[in-house]
Formats: sequence, C-alpha cells, structure tokens
Amino acid sequence: MTIPEIPTKQKAVIFDQPGTISTKVVELDVPEPGAGEVLINLTHSGVCHSDLGIMTNTWSTLPYPTQPGQVGGHEGVGKIVKLGSGTEGSGLQVGDRVGIKWVSSACGNCLPCQAGSDGLCFKQKVSGYYTPGTFQQYALGPANYVTKIPDGLDSAEAAPMLCAGVTVYSALKRSNAKPGQWVVISGAGGGLGHLAVQLASRGMGFRVVGIDHGSKEQLVKDSGAEHFVDITQFPKDDNGEELKKHVKSLTDGLGAHAVLVVTSSNAAYAQALPMLRFNGTLVCVGIPENTPQPIATALPGKFVNQQFTVTGSAVGNRTEAIETLEFAKRGILKVHSRIEKMDALTSVFQEMADGKLHGRVVLDLSS
Repeated sequence: MTIPEIPTKQKAVIFDQPGTISTKVVELDVPEPGAGEVLINLTHSGVCHSDLGIMTNTWSTLPYPTQPGQVGGHEGVGKIVKLGSGTEGSGLQVGDRVGIKWVSSACGNCLPCQAGSDGLCFKQKVSGYYTPGTFQQYALGPANYVTKIPDGLDSAEAAPMLCAGVTVYSALKRSNAKPGQWVVISGAGGGLGHLAVQLASRGMGFRVVGIDHGSKEQLVKDSGAEHFVDITQFPKDDNGEELKKHVKSLTDGLGAHAVLVVTSSNAAYAQALPMLRFNGTLVCVGIPENTPQPIATALPGKFVNQQFTVTGSAVGNRTEAIETLEFAKRGILKVHSRIEKMDALTSVFQEMADGKLHGRVVLDLSS
C-alpha cells in the first residue's frame, strides 16, 4: 500500500468564543502520533448536542470552562495514515478506517473499565474537551481504543453511531425492557432520539411511543414508532399529568415499561416518571444545561408504591460501539442526516439551540 503524503497543516474548527454560539475555521499543525497512538485523516464528523453544551459552557458538571481555541467534536471517522511507536500488536494498519468516540481513551485497568463501564473510567479523556476533537482533518487516537469501521458502511453513516448510536443502544439495554413491551422515548426526533426509536422498534423488538415537537412527527414515525405524541399540545406546568393520561391510553392503560429521556430538558424528566407503569424504569440520558434541578416528580412514595427504578446511562463501551456499527451495517440503523461543510458549523449549532434540527448533521471535513 502506498503511504499517503501527510501535510504539515490542516483545517480545523475551533470554539473561538466559548460561552457563545460561535465557531471559526482555522489552520493548525498536523499532530505527530506518540507512543501507542495513530494519526487519522478524518473525512466526517457528527455534530452532537453535547458539543453545544461544551462550547457554550452550560454544562455545570464539567470541571472547568471550555477554553478559546478548543477543537470540538467526538464522532469522527477517517483512515489511519501513520502509526506511532508501540502499536505493532494493535492489529491496525495504515489505511484502516476507524472512528473516534465521545470517550477518546479509557485506561482499561480501573474498576469501571473492568466492569465494562468505559464511560465511567477514572482516567477517561473526552474528545473535544480534554483533547482536540474531531472537527479537524487530522486527529490522534489511541490504538487500543479507536473503533474499526466495518466494510460496507458509509463513513457519513458511521460517524453518528460513535456517540449517538452507541449511547442509545447502551441506554436501551439498561432499561431492562423486553421484546413486546412499551418504551417511551422523549426527544424522539433528535439526533439520539430517532436512532433510539429505530433500535428499540426494529433492532430490539420494543413497542415505541415517540415524544417530540409536532414538526418531527413524520421522522419519528418513519423511524418505527407505533405512536407519536406532540409535546406542544400538553401543558408544561402540571408535571406531566395530562401527558401521563394520554400515554397510558396508548399503552394498555398502564403506562410504559421504560422511558428514555434523550433530550436535555428538566421538564421532560418531570414528565417521564408519571408515564411509567409498576416496576418501570426511567433511563436518564440527556443532561440538562445551566443550573442543575432535581426531577420534580421523584417522590419517595411513588418509588415505594410503584417500585420504580431510575438509572443513568453515560456512553456505551467498546463492545457496544462495535455492535451498534453492525446494526448500521445491516440497515437496521440509518441516520436521518444532512451533510454540511466546516464553515456552516455555527449556523448548525444555532439551529440545534433553537430546537429546529431534525436528526443529525454530519460535517464533511475533506475541504
């Protein structure tokens, strides 16, 4: 195989004014892979709501504010163009197509890693926050943690699977729902949500109720939801009482076996618990921004009387990432996306902040 020529400079998108919705295309040096690392020529990167939270400094759970010049992004796909020292036993070669995930590296040795909880690794690095992310043409990744992309899966399709896809796959598994049971997905028309609907209905055999803005009804139904609920038709100030009645009427009068909240809305969490039936599980995925708030309807008596379970789900592990990509390769998962150039990223984030984005945007990093 001919080794591709590696330039000394590359194009990247940085957060130039963290705390605001603003990005800038700049020229940066192409990094050199260190020990145990590979250099990847990225061609595509998904754009995630988490990137918006990092850029605008609205995630109070992060340890420090995002710094100007940060390269964001954590759903990158491209080809390896150079191997660092110590990668001989990794099974990777120049020319292999690989992906960088939300967790760009995990130690593999701590107790969470040993338990298969990569997203809780004590030494994890988050792509696009702790490390330069995937909104650039060349990025480094640890040889032992990048994910091989299966042949036959388009790179633009693969990119969103590395965060959005694997996150909802892991969350659905944590819901403990069984085939034929009802699962409500709140935020069903978003980047994570429409993939969760597909996986739940087509990949895992669940019956799905999708909840989102009325403009996203067709996308949610096309993704496999049995019912769609327009959230704008229900009051926000009753802690989900009217919504609960409606969802129960759609789910045998008892409510859902599980609810996934994949939107970053405190109101969505307050509405979620009342939609559960006995022994139901609420899976928390989306992280609300700004000042943290407790779940308004999380009353101890309800937990006791209905035996509710509330669990969180970060991101999936490396095995679940491979399984998610296989779902995509088989056509069970298909991203509703549009391709944009790097210089469109600010407008994409504004569209996302306004709640108008349907599905996912994937950046073409080739020019």
